[in-house]
Amino acid sequence: KLFRFVPFVEFVLASGSLATGKVHEGSDFDVMVGVRPGRIFTARFFAFITFDLIWSRRRAVDHSKVAPDKMCLNHFVTPVAYKLKPPHDGTWEELYRSLVPIMGDEDKIIDFFKANDWLKPPRVYTRSDRYLGPGSSLTKSTLEFLLGGFIGDLLERLKWLQIRKIEKGLGRSMGKKGRVVYTDDELQFHPDRSKWVS
Repeated sequence: KLFRFVPFVEFVLASGSLATGKVHEGSDFDVMVGVRPGRIFTARFFAFITFDLIWSRRRAVDHSKVAPDKMCLNHFVTPVAYKLKPPHDGTWEELYRSLVPIMGDEDKIIDFFKANDWLKPPRVYTRSDRYLGPGSSLTKSTLEFLLGGFIGDLLERLKWLQIRKIEKGLGRSMGKKGRVVYTDDELQFHPDRSKWVS
């Protein structure tokens, strides 16, 4: 529910063990976050702040150990990057087929599943009983209004600070199996996909 306060978030999907039902005592909470174009680094920044306030964000240093009940903010996408780039192996297929819409714009969620037409048969959106609604708040709307123009453009340009930190941490946390993307349309940090299906 804290995502209701994060500006430019358009939807949130539960992923990993939270979605597949393979939750265990050491599980964290993986999510995929759909965001407005041109604001992906801003949305990530505010998501980090929001979950850090209650000490519930899994940090890069946590990937070498169990971090139960932490929110793993490892995948943000804009509409341009809704479709997962290949290769699409069995692990990715299980992940995308089991994604659970938690909140946000249902039309955007439908577009997301339509974009991932590599799934055979295609994934058709149906509302889950875990869906919390559109996910807006006065705080979110106000921040989007204030940061929707020139000031927001300036804040987004500070992405170099995040990129510098990302690149500094790559060697420590990603390893050889990592799948890493950090562009204006997608932020993806998956150190070890095997944990999703184990």
